Amino acid sequence: MKKLLLFLFIPLVSFSQVSYDDTMSINSISLTDSLDIMKVMKFQENAWNSGDINSFMQGYIKSDELVFSGKSGPVYGWNETRKRYLKNYPDTQTMGKLKFTVNKIRSVSSDVAFLIGEYYLTRSPEDSYGHFTLFWKKINN
Repeated sequence: MKKLLLFLFIPLVSFSQVSYDDTMSINSISLTDSLDIMKVMKFQENAWNSGDINSFMQGYIKSDELVFSGKSGPVYGWNETRKRYLKNYPDTQTMGKLKFTVNKIRSVSSDVAFLIGEYYLTRSPEDSYGHFTLFWKKINN
């Protein structure tokens, strides 16, 4: 099975629908690659909703090259990104329930794609909503 890992993350992530363009263009991505990305997104959504940040983090490339950019600015590296999640979401009540919507997936090159989506975080005392962009790099085909 092809393995895709998250390379860059900007705010948070979302899953439900994919805008897929099956015409052959510079921005087209194969259905298989789109589905592989969607599987990771769904895995992350389920891990988050189970209160499991460590499993959620498995969707990210485990590298110092990971860049996460959120409202507090960029964080560099997998370990630092994990630390930020653990600090900002110390318990399941704070984490709430996550829902992703994927609006578009397009290729940048033969092994890199970007995803534009939305996240919905239902929690107390206040829900959170936003948009994000993710860059994905195909690793080991």
